[in-house]
Amino acid sequence: MSQDESPTLLRRQLGRFLRETRERQGLTIQHAAREVQLSYNALQRLEAGRTVNPRRQDVRELCSLYEVDADETERAVGLASRAAAARDEGGITSLGGLFSDAFNMYVGMERSARTLVSYQELIPGLLQTADYARGMISAFFADGNEEDIERRVQVRLERQIIVTRKASPLTLDVLLHESALHRVVGGPKVMSTQLRRLAEMSKLPNVSLRVHPFTAGSVWGLPAIPFVLLDFGTDSKGQPVEPPVVYLDGAMSSDLYLERPELVRRYHEFAEAVRRTALDTTTTRDLFRQVARRFDSGR
Repeated sequence: MSQDESPTLLRRQLGRFLRETRERQGLTIQHAAREVQLSYNALQRLEAGRTVNPRRQDVRELCSLYEVDADETERAVGLASRAAAARDEGGITSLGGLFSDAFNMYVGMERSARTLVSYQELIPGLLQTADYARGMISAFFADGNEEDIERRVQVRLERQIIVTRKASPLTLDVLLHESALHRVVGGPKVMSTQLRRLAEMSKLPNVSLRVHPFTAGSVWGLPAIPFVLLDFGTDSKGQPVEPPVVYLDGAMSSDLYLERPELVRRYHEFAEAVRRTALDTTTTRDLFRQVARRFDSGR
C-alpha cells in the first residue's frame, strides 16, 4: 500500500462501489442493511464514505448479498483494508491504482459528479468521437492488441452518457487550449469530424465549451497544466454530498487528487483567470467549424 493513499478517497471509492452495486440489484438501503444485520445509518455512512474504519466482514457480506463475483469481492475487501490503514497526508494524494485499473477512481468520481470544470490541451474524453479516442488510445498503448484498444474505446464512449442523459446530466465547463484544435490525432478526416462534434456539443444547455487562444498567452505568467475540478452537489439540507476534488492526470506516472479546500479554491481561481481571456462560446463554435474546414481542404 502506498503511504500517499488518502483514507477519504479510498472510503469514497468503496462507498460508491457498494452503493452502485446495491442499486443495480434494485435493493433499498433498508433492505440491504436488514439482510446483513447493519443499521440503516451504518450502511448509509458506509456508502457515503464516512465510515472511518470500514469492516471487511461487512463489505464481504454486502458483496455476497449483491452477487458480486469473487475477484471483485476481494478487491472491495482489499479496498476496505487500505481505507482503514491509510493515513491522511494533508489532502494531496498520489494513486497508481484502485481495483484493477488506475483510472477507476477517477471514472467513479466523474460518474458521481454534478459539475465538472476542466482545462485541457487535448479533446477531453467526455467529448471525443470514437475515431479520435481510438487514435489517442492506439498511440498511448502502441503495443496493445486491437481487441484491448476497442474495449478501451468503448469504455470511453460509455462514459459520455453522463453529459447527454435526459435525467440530471452533468454540467460540463471545458476550457480548451487552442493547440488542441491543431494537434492532429488520427488524421485530417478524424480531426474535422471531431471539431464539428465539438461545435454541436457546445449547443447543449449543460455544456460550456470555450477556447483559450494562443494570443491569450500564459495565465498568471505560468504554463497551464491540464486539470479537472469535480463538484458533487449538495443534499436536501444544502450540505455537500462529497467534498470537491481536483484531479491531475499522471499520464505515465501516478494520478494526483487534491482535496485540501485551499488547493481546490486555487484551481477555481485559475479556471476563472482562463475564462477571462478565453473566446466566448459563439466565437469558439465558429472557430471549431473554421479549423474543421481547413482539415477538409488539406490546408
